[in-house]
Amino acid sequence: MKTFYLLFFFAVKFVSAQVTSEMSFNEYLGMVKKFHPLVKIADLEISQAQANLLMARGAFDPKLEADFNNKEFGDKKYFSVFNGGFKIPTWYGIEFKGGFESNEGSFLNPQNNTPTDGLNYAGISIPLLQGFLINQRMADLRKAKININLSVAERKLQAIQILHQAAISYFNWKKNYEEFTLYDTYLKNAEIRLTGIKTLIEQGDKAAIDSVEANIIVKNRRLNKEDALLKLTKARLELSNFLWTTNAVPIELEETMYPEINLFKNIQEYLNTNELNLINFQTENHPKINAINYKINMLEVDRKLKANQLLPTVDVGYNYLSNPNQFQEFRFQDYKFGVNFAIPLFLRKERGSLKLTKQKIESEKFGLRFEKEQLINKIESQKAEIQSLKKQEDLITDLVKDNSTLLNSEERLFNMGESSLFLINTRENNLVLAQLSKISIENRFYVSNADLFKTIANPD
Repeated sequence: MKTFYLLFFFAVKFVSAQVTSEMSFNEYLGMVKKFHPLVKIADLEISQAQANLLMARGAFDPKLEADFNNKEFGDKKYFSVFNGGFKIPTWYGIEFKGGFESNEGSFLNPQNNTPTDGLNYAGISIPLLQGFLINQRMADLRKAKININLSVAERKLQAIQILHQAAISYFNWKKNYEEFTLYDTYLKNAEIRLTGIKTLIEQGDKAAIDSVEANIIVKNRRLNKEDALLKLTKARLELSNFLWTTNAVPIELEETMYPEINLFKNIQEYLNTNELNLINFQTENHPKINAINYKINMLEVDRKLKANQLLPTVDVGYNYLSNPNQFQEFRFQDYKFGVNFAIPLFLRKERGSLKLTKQKIESEKFGLRFEKEQLINKIESQKAEIQSLKKQEDLITDLVKDNSTLLNSEERLFNMGESSLFLINTRENNLVLAQLSKISIENRFYVSNADLFKTIANPD
């Protein structure tokens, strides 16, 4: 009978809570990419940039215009002035225009006199210096095109930030789940041990004090399990923040779900952080580097515009005039011609604006060089950390095996009457600490890969 209880007492088995299904990390990350609202917001920023481009193109849209003024007083028609036409802006600041004027009245300004049938005109306006090679609408369009690429780069950075946070939440859930499962297993073992000790005490094979020690272990295990359950519940709710379905409907992680078991083997493949995937990595393709380059390109457009504004304003306009009934009879001598010239005497505003823009460009270039160097060093540091944690995981796995062997040996000695409950509890505590260290090191390995994933910034 004694042998039966001893065998029952020391049959240590890791019994896990019954669960229904596993949530793989890759499946989870795919849900975040597809449904998380903040990822959707990042996509909307690209749409906003496209809308801004459409607005910038609108500056080159043809425009119809009409102006009519009429004044009558005391049975007198002072004037009736009508001017209607269209303008067609082009890339180099040149505008084509055409229209029709019809003016009459007793007090009409003589320069506005037109034939009885009105007056047709067709002409062109050309900025010869300022505004020819670049002007505000050209600059706005160029910057809007660059901003599309900038939005794509910033969208990647925002998406990678969300995916990194989601990954950390998953790893935290996995760590707390494994700790809870561990404490639950050893609580069951401690309860089995307490039952066996009580039976042996009733049979007179053990002293009553042994039940006190066994009961202390049970209480400690219950305390550990309860604390682990609290952490697991909080981690599960935190993870639920990243779980959404179509139409931005949030979902809550079921208690029956459990994290991926073989994550340690698969994590680098999921996050593309293994050495093979890093071989082709180039800082020039990094979204953050691209974003800075695009900002510099936009500032270069501003610089060219500011430099162009140092030039004098010389606008030349020519309009061919004709009677509506004689429009096909070209008369070169019928025209309206004008020149507009203007230049500030000191150009202090223009020179100051250009200087500020150049300083911004230099500042961005300094930042670009710093970001490239920081990026390279950060990746190398994280690669070294991952390699070190791999070695640590191998060492801690051996320690777990060794402590497990010591515990099994101590159980056999106790079965032969050559050991004590205190020594068994000591061996078991050492095994629990080693297993907790293994869970912690694996969690650090996951987090390090997630940090490298964030640094590389390739969410696709």
